[in-house]
Amino acid sequence: MLPTRFAAALLLALAACASPPPPPLPDAQVLIFGEQHDQPDHQRQTAQAVRRLADQGRLAAVVIEMAERGRNTLGLPRDADAARVREALAWSGWEWPVYAGVVMTAVRAGVPVLGGNLPRAALRETMADASRDALLDAGARARLAEAVREGHCGLLPAEQEPGMVRVQIGRDQSLAATVTEALLPGQQVILLTGAQHASRDRGVPLHLARQAHAPSVHVLIFGEQGHDLAADELRAARFTPRPDPCEGLAQQLRRTPPV
Repeated sequence: MLPTRFAAALLLALAACASPPPPPLPDAQVLIFGEQHDQPDHQRQTAQAVRRLADQGRLAAVVIEMAERGRNTLGLPRDADAARVREALAWSGWEWPVYAGVVMTAVRAGVPVLGGNLPRAALRETMADASRDALLDAGARARLAEAVREGHCGLLPAEQEPGMVRVQIGRDQSLAATVTEALLPGQQVILLTGAQHASRDRGVPLHLARQAHAPSVHVLIFGEQGHDLAADELRAARFTPRPDPCEGLAQQLRRTPPV
């Protein structure tokens, strides 16, 4: 029988072999992590990247889709509790346990977390702003429209589709503007957002490329081949089975009385 201390060391060594270290992170000024909101391993791996860059003193900020632009943790101490952090970000509508690792890892490292999403108060104006249609070419708008239809499980009335596409564009603009403002010389910014927003052919990278001094960008999207998203890197992740969101949406619509 192996001595207890030796056996414990052997188990740790075997665990290390079974879990290879993640690949190195690129030196791009902006690292965009495209996630699925219901897949916790995506957020876990992002938190791991936040920790690595923060430990190396290379992380200027973490921008998240899960809080509105203008909300941030600037001024909070490193030991702020989760309640204070959530209050600072006006956290609402997103599963906090899923994202707490990303947010609190940054806070503990003294790295600001910045909300980047389009404020809810601007949604109606954005939906009616036809000038946003010209910000993307016809192909990119068509890809966004298809994503909007799929995201609403084919249940979105056709007359609402153009407005929802403009909201998607507005969110990408808002995220890009927040990332740009967070850039610091010699450091990197992490953006955590949904995979559609991350895609190079329709999302935030297009708006970053329009900047006068466009930053270098690396897009990492979690998941295997088989989707139409454009990324520099596809990263494997553990899949967590979830209830069909379309069934839940259909039930919600059935319960909603007609206007």
